[in-house]
Amino acid sequence: MISPRFLTGRRRLLQIGAAGVTGSVLPAAATAVPGPAVPRARSVLIVMLSGGPSQLDMLDPKPQAPAEIRGEFQSVSTTVPAVAVSEHLPRLAAGLDQWTILRSMAHREHNHLLATHIALTGRPTPIPRGGSDLDRVESRNDFPNFASAVDFVQPRQDGIPTGVSLPNYMIEGPLTWPGQHSGFLGAKHDPWQINHDPNDPAFRVDSLTLPADMSGNRLVSRRTLLQSLERGEAAAELPSEFRAFTDQQDVAFSLLTSARVADAFRIDRETEDCRVRYGRNKFGQSLLLARRLIEAGVPVVQATMGIVQTWDTHVDNWGRLKNQLLPWLDTGLEALMADLKSSGLLDQTLVIVMGEFGRTPRISTLPGQTVPGRDHWAHAYSGLFAGAGVRGGQVIGATDSSAAWPTTRSWSPADVGSTVFAALGVPSDAVVLDPLNRPNHLINGEVIESLYTGRDS
Repeated sequence: MISPRFLTGRRRLLQIGAAGVTGSVLPAAATAVPGPAVPRARSVLIVMLSGGPSQLDMLDPKPQAPAEIRGEFQSVSTTVPAVAVSEHLPRLAAGLDQWTILRSMAHREHNHLLATHIALTGRPTPIPRGGSDLDRVESRNDFPNFASAVDFVQPRQDGIPTGVSLPNYMIEGPLTWPGQHSGFLGAKHDPWQINHDPNDPAFRVDSLTLPADMSGNRLVSRRTLLQSLERGEAAAELPSEFRAFTDQQDVAFSLLTSARVADAFRIDRETEDCRVRYGRNKFGQSLLLARRLIEAGVPVVQATMGIVQTWDTHVDNWGRLKNQLLPWLDTGLEALMADLKSSGLLDQTLVIVMGEFGRTPRISTLPGQTVPGRDHWAHAYSGLFAGAGVRGGQVIGATDSSAAWPTTRSWSPADVGSTVFAALGVPSDAVVLDPLNRPNHLINGEVIESLYTGRDS
């Protein structure tokens, strides 16, 4: 039911070495730890709209554009003067004073897999020699995603995972989307993965429950015995696969002895009224569970709306948006923001809503189809940001009359990642070495200070 991808960290290193092209990781000498950065946030919630949501039909409408670009939806005014959004986002329109819309996000990749790696790591996807970017899937040569990088630089020792991703791993047939785990940092830094619908009445996390005949003291006793065996002379000769397994055992032990984590997953303890406010669907309940994980102190939570490519609206773009996707998003975000604000956690939580790219300005109909939609478009798309010092009620960036190209400076996924790292207090000079032993600064873009200052660049 649940497929945990365990993560932990036991040493504060800012560099690693990687052996060979397989991505197996060996620790290098520790470097001096720079002075602490000042965090803006305790947690980051990434609401991932997998597939690429349409900027024109959501956050950057162009009501004066021709019909073949404008689309079927009307736009509505918001609480921010002169700013409009889709008519099917009425709750967001009424609460836009809490959000910043970033309309000039952009990069170069129009392929879902490559773009997802960029969105979740801030890095171009490594392409193996002789390989094709069309079949590029998850690999241990990938760059670590945001949660994994934070876990590497700022490891925890309290049983709280650094990252949790839900409600499903992004897999479609033989394709596994890259950018979802720790890549060349090794499996021990993988986010903890939940693969079950929180709206299911049977939802539970069995891996956080001790067997009936296993007390907490007995578990500690067994763990102590295992550790003593691992410290024996033979331990140094164990293969890397076994060492990776023991890393995962460490995390399992920490999680099993952490009541805070177990309690966070007891979504059934929420009142039915609360659950209805979020929407009695997979996405709404995932946002509710994400809120509970943030309350438990998880630094990075990713809630994906849909399975994979849910927002990939080549066909029936407007029907899918108005009948399901936008109402679910609108309802869930309203409840999330209300609860974070009432608890005081909005001041400590950076909330980001984004996809891997946007949709084409021009409407098209795929061969063999009769209902039109929009294709992939990475040259200009929109995202939402709120909380942890972000100034609400503003728009950053602008696009041309077709929402096709930025007319102000563009912001890349590297800039989003740098903003995430800076918000969580990651030192500006934190470095990791990739599988080719090349140094990579984690903060590899520009922090989007306009989110906080209100002054568009």
